[in-house]
Amino acid sequence: MKNYNKIKQGWFSELCSLWPGISLSLEIEEVLYSKKSKFQQIDIYQTKNHGKMLVLDGIIQLTESDEFAYQEMLAHVPLFAHPNPENVLVIGGGDGGILREVGRHDCVKTIDFCEIDEDVILASKKFLPDLACGFADPRVKIHIADGNAWVQEQKNKYDVIIVDSSDPIGPGEVLFEKPFYNGLKKALRSNGIIATQGEAFFFNKECVTKLVKITKELFLVQAYAYILVPTYPGGHIGICLGSLGPKLTKPGRDISEKIQNQLKYYSPKIHEACFVLPYFAQKMFEAI
Repeated sequence: MKNYNKIKQGWFSELCSLWPGISLSLEIEEVLYSKKSKFQQIDIYQTKNHGKMLVLDGIIQLTESDEFAYQEMLAHVPLFAHPNPENVLVIGGGDGGILREVGRHDCVKTIDFCEIDEDVILASKKFLPDLACGFADPRVKIHIADGNAWVQEQKNKYDVIIVDSSDPIGPGEVLFEKPFYNGLKKALRSNGIIATQGEAFFFNKECVTKLVKITKELFLVQAYAYILVPTYPGGHIGICLGSLGPKLTKPGRDISEKIQNQLKYYSPKIHEACFVLPYFAQKMFEAI
């Protein structure tokens, strides 16, 4: 975005053409970090009531108060849908939160992590340690590269691919196109699953239906779930999933008591419930 948002009278307001006419504002106590990287504007704020907040090009990526909802669901829904995920690829998510959640699964042997902007990783390690702890997992191998280019070079390699992309503006735009999804499919092993950041069906109907159409065309099994995240537009965000075999709407294996006790949002019941969509969204997807 050419014009990212400024703080006015102590409040940060998220303004974006993807959700015109509405914005979320949070009261700010301090600017902790602000840098224009090679790819985007990176800001980290200390908010008054929601902990630290990561903002890229003026768009809220997370706050410490509710980040667990997004991280847990985007990671654990595809991982628990798969009967035995051993090799995982995470694209985007330079804060490290998805890696933190993937690392809870002892069955996972390798975690490739591809992020285009190293500055996001460095800033998160300094200011967001509760998320960036994911980078400390010895199974994680970091690749500083374009996610689209990276995935096109991978063939029949991963059991689960998770795409924690920013919105379809700037460096994340290519991650919402069919060639990228073709690459994701080819990078999967048999019975592989993809899960991608699926935008919000209240505000981004065109983008959401595009993603659902692409995954329906490419994958044997397709589903769309949603997560409640108070500091995201409309208080929700979607997960677009595609599978080469396993069912998506129910866990494919049991969750251990050890993992469940570490979580705040995900559970087997919420796994099933998150696929039950409002009627207008259900009809919208049925029409595709």
